[in-house]
Amino acid sequence: MNDKGEKVDPTLCKSLVGSMRYLTCSRPDILYATGLVSRYMENPTTSHFKAAKRILRYLRGTIDYGLVYSHTNDYKLVGYSNSDWAGDNDDRKSTSGYVFYMGDTAFTWMSKKQPIVTLSTCEAEYVAATFSVCHAVWLRSLLAKLGWSQNEPTTICVDNKSAIALSKNVVFHNRSKHIDTRFHYIRECVANQEIQVEYVKSQDQIADIFTKPLKFEDFIKIRTLLGARNDKSSLRGC
Repeated sequence: MNDKGEKVDPTLCKSLVGSMRYLTCSRPDILYATGLVSRYMENPTTSHFKAAKRILRYLRGTIDYGLVYSHTNDYKLVGYSNSDWAGDNDDRKSTSGYVFYMGDTAFTWMSKKQPIVTLSTCEAEYVAATFSVCHAVWLRSLLAKLGWSQNEPTTICVDNKSAIALSKNVVFHNRSKHIDTRFHYIRECVANQEIQVEYVKSQDQIADIFTKPLKFEDFIKIRTLLGARNDKSSLRGC
């Protein structure tokens, strides 16, 4: 993001962005944009403030949108995991994103810059998948305590075939030997049949909305798939 321009009041920007971050609990469609402007709150400029106001304008135009949850007997947990590669122009780190479904509406999601600089799209996707697997394992434990045990492996949908192969390959090779050991936790979960990683086409990758800017048509499509729509009659707050 362009950091040129006059300095603005950090307190005002932090208050504004903090309010938007609170709103992401029920509006996942603004999570990536809000996370992006959050990175510049220590020393914000007019460019960052204008970006934050643009999010507000979008919210004003979609003020009646929200997540609509309907009754379902489908308690199967399914996740989508994705990453951009070196998307941050300042430190070249990638952004991970995931979303989990029970039924036809999302109920938990994340967009976060990765802690390391990855050397390939495969590695970036692999790191993102590991984050989503850790969350899936926690969700499986929580659902078991609530009486909704997941008897089958939880599916994580990834749009990178190399990352999927790496998650199932227990042999280190030149493409993976430099990856931190903690990110290979995914292999243990796959081997224990708690998780299964499946391929999904990039155009059907719902987690895209949490990792990068999208074309208008793609954004609207994924927003709908998340379960966000304008339906005052059945809208419930999260």
